[in-house]
Amino acid sequence: MEEEEGKTPPDGAYGEPQKYDPNFKGPIQNRSCTDILCCIIIVLAIIAYVAVGIVAWTYGDPRKVIYPTDSRGQFCGQAGTPYEKKPFLFYFNIMKCASPLVLLEFQCPTTQICVEKCPDRFLTYLSVATTQQNFDYYRQFCREGFNNFAKSPAEVLRDRDCPAMITPSKPFTRRCFPAINLKKGVVMVGNATTFDDGTTNKHRNVTDLVEGAKKANVVLEARQVAMKVFEDYTVSWYWIIIGLLIAMVVSLIFVVLLRFLAGIMIWVMIVLLIAVMGYGIFHCYMEYAQLKGQAGSDVTLTDIGLQTDLRVYLHLRQTWLAFMIILCIVEVIVILLLIFLRKRILIAIALIKEASRAVGHVMSSMVFPLFTFLLVCLCIAYWAITAVFLSTSNQAVYKVFNDTQCEYAGATCDPETFNSTNITQACRDARCQFAFYGGETYYHKYLIGFQIYNAFMFLWLANFVIALGQVTLAGAFASYYWAFKKPDDMPAFPIFSSLGRALRYHTGSLAFGSLILAIVQLIRIMLEYLDHKLKGSENKVARFFLCCLKCCFWCLEKFIKFLNRNAYIMIAIYGTNFCTSARNAFFLLMRNIIRVAVLDKVTDFLLFLGKLLVVGCVGILAFFFFTHRIRIVQDTAPALNYYWVPILTVVVGSYLIAHGFFSVYGMCVDTLFLCFCEDLERNDGSLERPYYMSPELSQIFLKKGAESLKSSESQT
Repeated sequence: MEEEEGKTPPDGAYGEPQKYDPNFKGPIQNRSCTDILCCIIIVLAIIAYVAVGIVAWTYGDPRKVIYPTDSRGQFCGQAGTPYEKKPFLFYFNIMKCASPLVLLEFQCPTTQICVEKCPDRFLTYLSVATTQQNFDYYRQFCREGFNNFAKSPAEVLRDRDCPAMITPSKPFTRRCFPAINLKKGVVMVGNATTFDDGTTNKHRNVTDLVEGAKKANVVLEARQVAMKVFEDYTVSWYWIIIGLLIAMVVSLIFVVLLRFLAGIMIWVMIVLLIAVMGYGIFHCYMEYAQLKGQAGSDVTLTDIGLQTDLRVYLHLRQTWLAFMIILCIVEVIVILLLIFLRKRILIAIALIKEASRAVGHVMSSMVFPLFTFLLVCLCIAYWAITAVFLSTSNQAVYKVFNDTQCEYAGATCDPETFNSTNITQACRDARCQFAFYGGETYYHKYLIGFQIYNAFMFLWLANFVIALGQVTLAGAFASYYWAFKKPDDMPAFPIFSSLGRALRYHTGSLAFGSLILAIVQLIRIMLEYLDHKLKGSENKVARFFLCCLKCCFWCLEKFIKFLNRNAYIMIAIYGTNFCTSARNAFFLLMRNIIRVAVLDKVTDFLLFLGKLLVVGCVGILAFFFFTHRIRIVQDTAPALNYYWVPILTVVVGSYLIAHGFFSVYGMCVDTLFLCFCEDLERNDGSLERPYYMSPELSQIFLKKGAESLKSSESQT
């Protein structure tokens, strides 16, 4: 492996090195539009995306996510509606909710009505109609206005006027679900283990009811957790904002100190990170030791299964043992990397110092990530709103049913006007009954396709926004590097100049690169979906090939992100199209592969440690605050259902904020590195062909780089 690292690529293997050009002064000003076809395609795709959103907003109703609706789309218990005094939803046959369709359509394929209260006993329509007892009680669970006593029980059940049976139920999120009890390990509904379904004259096990209730309850349990999470946000949102502001201040202070004390700050960051992880290991051990001997603390994670209340896991010794092992492994890996990379870290620090000077001369670059962040948030908001409206677009579809031959059989009908149509005259036994949830229009038929298009466009636009941010920063920092007299030869507003060039000339190239990445990401999402579906499959070969595909596409996504990032730098400098820029960037990196390994990735690693330090400090502070462990503000911390909600929000938000600040440094380092490689190929440091790199960078970089190169060659 070391022998291969020491070898340099043969001449011409990765293109010809750049030649000296006295007219080259950095980012080219006279450029033309690139990848125009992709520019046209993304504009048309955005127009179509807006059209999908408008249609979704026309058909969808987000209230269906919160409030229950009956089979006719009427809301139960909502003020100002016909069923204002009927707040609960009753399923005619809860066992049909065990169908997988309930997860695809977010609806149970059985008749549903609004009722004042849930049933509290076992009854069948056949027994009620035969004995004439409890008829008034049973009738409240039939369709509204049902008074046709002349119908036989078979006709009533055929027309779905009443349910075949009712079971003891309890309301949960305004839905009536079987009242499930567990007595001595036996599942019971009410006080019974069997029930009469009212159709087969056979007693069935209550587990059939339980299975139906479980499937219907999948989405509802998530909603219940979501409501508790929402409550936690309402009482802790201002503390979350304070935590994020602290993360912003810490990140800003860290970046400012890097400007003046890069070397010291890097080593302080490394020591603090090791100390933070060390404290995490110590804390996990103390929690693990304190739980020894406590009741229930020795239960394994496998035995307890999946719990919505994550506090349950924190009372298990195995949880803290797992945390401690993970932190120990990470700590050892970080320490070993630092030991082996100690010489290369010195070179990387020099590059970070130069990046600090570049950022100091382009201070607007520190604010620019907010622009990118707002655009990404806009993409997320549009995608989420459109997805909700699309998922609530399904409508109750009614079809004509009959016992004898009829030309209208299977036709769509409206139950409100059905009796006044000529269908009842042509077919005496025809009836308009609920068939399924969906729709008959082209929009409803291709609803799944619209959801996929919504997800694809979100990925494409989000990647496009990120690409726009990268090419803008790259253009600004390239202006700094190729200014011979820094900062006098730099443009007045490098960020705005670079952004203007990107939007005017290279929208198509950015769309091309982001399109390739979006396609790969969409394929990865589909593979994850297939893997989820095949989890219970016994086909080991299919699972193996799927795992291989997931691994390959993960690697492909990482490679495309790396290639795109460097291609955008070349676009910002030379104004070439995407394919040409990607090829030139790849060849330039391959011609300097040793320097890439020595400098670029080590610098990325150091910046990543900086993100972890910010997240670790703010995360530990949030943990102690929201768990009431800081005595000074113990009474100030809010009472929460799940204290992990604000902690996780602060941790994720802190990482995004730190990433926003450090990504500027990351893009600056990558841009300066490519410019440095170009500078070495174009110039030789003589008076006729002087280097554009700063004297400090030239002195440290060339000296250290030569020493590292000699060291690598001596190992060959």
